[in-house]
Amino acid sequence: MPTKTTREPAELTQAASCGCGTDHDGDGRKAAGVDAEAKTRNLKRLRRIEGQVRGLQKMVEEDRYCADIMTQISSVHEALRAVGRELMRNHLKHCASSALRGTSEEAESMYDELVDLMYKHSR
Repeated sequence: MPTKTTREPAELTQAASCGCGTDHDGDGRKAAGVDAEAKTRNLKRLRRIEGQVRGLQKMVEEDRYCADIMTQISSVHEALRAVGRELMRNHLKHCASSALRGTSEEAESMYDELVDLMYKHSR
């Protein structure tokens, strides 16, 4: 199957295998490897972010000052970016490196995926 340089997320999940070559049957793709410490850090960050979002909801309910809410939104954005950086590092370390060492088709698929990720997440 020829790869396209611009794919929609649904098309990525419908492929026969993900960029790292892991087969999946519609239940979702799995990472080729996950650093246990990074996973623990990400889960802690995400729980903290969840609390921040609940705090934002309360601030809106209480008609708090808009600038204060915007400041908290900025904090949530930065926390999510930190999780994204950690996930990107793991993806490059495990999934991408595995795919790039794999078949030519797996490598090409990963190149496309990485380019898509860079463009989507550089905004």
